[in-house]
Amino acid sequence: MVAGYCWDWIKDGKNNSEIHDIQIGNFGMSWNLGSSSTWAIDPESVNEIGCIHTCQGLEFDYVGVIIGEDLRYDNGIVTDFFQRARTDQSIKGLKGLYKKDKEQALRIADRIIKNTYRTLLTRGQKGCYIYCVDKNLATYLKERLKHKTYKNESDC
Repeated sequence: MVAGYCWDWIKDGKNNSEIHDIQIGNFGMSWNLGSSSTWAIDPESVNEIGCIHTCQGLEFDYVGVIIGEDLRYDNGIVTDFFQRARTDQSIKGLKGLYKKDKEQALRIADRIIKNTYRTLLTRGQKGCYIYCVDKNLATYLKERLKHKTYKNESDC
């Protein structure tokens, strides 16, 4: 399972799977622990959630993707870098840029967020399960995917 970078890594839980970085209702899991350099193939990794940095370049038979609050549907796909984790280095400096040049900061953030999810959603060779925190996005994706069969990623 992998997720967008919307939840902070809790420092005290870096090597403790009992501390859940990601909490959605009654569901809670830890980001991949710092005690392993081979997260994707460790047997214990089924109890951890990977991020863009730990799964980039890897492929799995199946992947489960949690889409966080940084991507939602509101009369179109909307990205919101203010919903990303404070620990996300990929958006470092964007809040400062936002104060100077709002449009440029939003363009850069939009590309980072969409590329993150594109990477996560394309890790499964046989299938991909998606959970959206935003229920409008879940409904939108279900409707879009209901009528279309994709043979490969370039058709999306």
